[in-house]
Amino acid sequence: MDLTYPPEAEAFRLTIRAWLEENLPQGWFEPGFFQSEDERKDFNQTWTAKLFAGGWICAGWPVEYGGKGLSLLEQVVLNEEFASAGAPMRADFFGDTLVGPTILQWGTEEQKREFIPGILQGKIAWCQGFSEPNSGSDLASLKTSAVLDGDEWIINGQKVWTTQAQHADYVFLMCRTDPDAPQHAGISYLLVPMRQAGVDVRPITQVDGSAEFNEVFFTNVRCPKGNVVGGVNNGWKVAMTTLGFERGSSSTTGHRRFLKEWQIIVDEAKQREKNADLRVRDNLVRAWQKVKIMEINGYRSLTDSLNNTHDAALLGACNKMFWSEAHRASMELAINILGMDGQILTGQGDAESSLPGMGRGRADYPVSELQASFFFSRSETIWGGTAEIQRNIIGERALGLPKEPKPQAV
Repeated sequence: MDLTYPPEAEAFRLTIRAWLEENLPQGWFEPGFFQSEDERKDFNQTWTAKLFAGGWICAGWPVEYGGKGLSLLEQVVLNEEFASAGAPMRADFFGDTLVGPTILQWGTEEQKREFIPGILQGKIAWCQGFSEPNSGSDLASLKTSAVLDGDEWIINGQKVWTTQAQHADYVFLMCRTDPDAPQHAGISYLLVPMRQAGVDVRPITQVDGSAEFNEVFFTNVRCPKGNVVGGVNNGWKVAMTTLGFERGSSSTTGHRRFLKEWQIIVDEAKQREKNADLRVRDNLVRAWQKVKIMEINGYRSLTDSLNNTHDAALLGACNKMFWSEAHRASMELAINILGMDGQILTGQGDAESSLPGMGRGRADYPVSELQASFFFSRSETIWGGTAEIQRNIIGERALGLPKEPKPQAV
């Protein structure tokens, strides 16, 4: 694992930093910088346009499709500088990071021309239609069907835990297109318009009052025949590619939100004069050590990608299992430090959170930042492959252990 970047990467870092300093609001880098609600709204409305003009949205994509053609290491440096500045980098995570790269790798030229410009400009909002009520970790058992009717697919079924479905224009959807084929072989990957009759989105309100997750019901929903990515019944391979795009260029920055959160927990311990408790101090040190391990694991993943040593699946399983369980433990520590105050609502309702990815809650259920993060951490050991599934991958692929036996029919 080499932590030294080559001179050309460091020169590129200076270019990014100069652009950020020129384009971020005046005072952004000064201590105590604050934006009012109106200023934040103005910033959010103009920032995507600035990113697009600078060429930083999907900058790793090929030049012929609107990207800058950055190398993996250049993308890493780009992520690091935006993360250091605390500057938003994506217009739409599902479009920029998941379905866009999938279309570039597997899509037809017609699909690229139709969808890539809208993703680059942030004009198409996406959601991911993989999990079903009885097909979460066992994704290959999905039941949502797509039947070809002339020039259109007719889709029926249900998806669940579909993030941002209520705002999406399209869903990249896993459907069963051959019910007689083996589970993994009869699945296709479709790009389905969301704003049509037969699509019923029902938000799932979480315990912290947020409702980013949804159930989505499809009743005779139509999708153009040409919106299959990677070929009919080849959806499993395509979907595994999509899941792989969740890692990579963000490998060296993923630990930062946990480090920021750790500092908030330390500040709470000091404010409540619990930092002198040896058990609390010991647990805080353990939490910090785990964040540093996340950082090191990120560099291991980057080294694997740069050297093309193909350990990504195992490293991904190890990393995901480690950080999700470490985060859950740190948030349990945070609630213990809060004591009885952690059992009551202490937040500001719809106020902005300084923790990336944290829900803000409803005005009538105002959770604090740490409370929101605690609730969210309970789900992290489940989504993206449960900790049990990650252990199976490590056991079977790394340790050569026999596969977990399947239930026997009685």
